[in-house]
Amino acid sequence: MELAYAAPVDVEQTGARERTRRAILDAAVATFAKSPNASLTEVAEKARVGRTTLHRYFPERSDLITAVGRLTEQAVADASKRARLADGTGLDAVLRLCQEYFELSDVLTVMFFTSGVYDETASCLSDDDAITAVERGRDDRSIDATLDASWILNMMWALLYAAVDHVNRGAASRMHAQTQALTSLRKAICSPA
Repeated sequence: MELAYAAPVDVEQTGARERTRRAILDAAVATFAKSPNASLTEVAEKARVGRTTLHRYFPERSDLITAVGRLTEQAVADASKRARLADGTGLDAVLRLCQEYFELSDVLTVMFFTSGVYDETASCLSDDDAITAVERGRDDRSIDATLDASWILNMMWALLYAAVDHVNRGAASRMHAQTQALTSLRKAICSPA
């Protein structure tokens, strides 16, 4: 019986590669949030790596966009977990979710305004746990039972888009835009008295 030989893994080198990759992705999010059509050179400069290094990790812009999309999906999933969607009334859970998503403003800006990222992340917009929270809210009468769960979540995303756009255009502070989005969502979905 012949044993296959596996080359030893250089943990230090692997860690450095992952840190460089993450620095590039973080720089891409920060750069695209300010300028959705920014060049890869701008991303490399923000990451403090050479353009050659960036291309080693992401040979084409589309590869970087795909990776940013995956990063966005993970950020949205993590925010959903932080929202504790199983706690409290359905209305409270949906409002917490909206608030957690709003905290991802740079990620949302990239998702909404950088060409190709939305295509990579569209699946994260329909979260089963969020749908369950909405349905629970309809059952516990904190959310208007005449509104469909998918409608409510689409409305939440539309409000998040409006809030992020409002901040990015300088029309409101982050805090004011967040308050406006949460107030609008509460009024739109709250069960009639």
